[in-house]
Amino acid sequence: MKLAVTSLGETLDSPIDQRFGRARYFVLYDTETEEWSSHDNQQNLNAAQGAGIQAGQKVAEIGAEAVITGHCGPKAFATLKAGNIELYPGASGTVKEAISAFSEGTLHKSENADVEGHFGSV
Repeated sequence: MKLAVTSLGETLDSPIDQRFGRARYFVLYDTETEEWSSHDNQQNLNAAQGAGIQAGQKVAEIGAEAVITGHCGPKAFATLKAGNIELYPGASGTVKEAISAFSEGTLHKSENADVEGHFGSV
């Protein structure tokens, strides 16, 4: 499975970014091959609106099948759902730790957004 993990940096050792829509980076990790790549999300950091929708479109474009993040708002969640991308909120620690938590089954798939819109906006 290809996981897009919200990150404050570009590596597996980077901390999780708690905001999906305004995450600095997405680290795309393939659970089958263990290959990974980093994808910039800078255009959404200061977006007045639509950051979650644009971020949802971006993770779809890079081929993610699931997103691991701290929190996700309703518009972003709707975009992910429309793209058949699963959401696993509540992650913390580093990207590597979040991937381990996913693999161990301690992160749970969400059926709803877990925060109101504009969570953590600038």
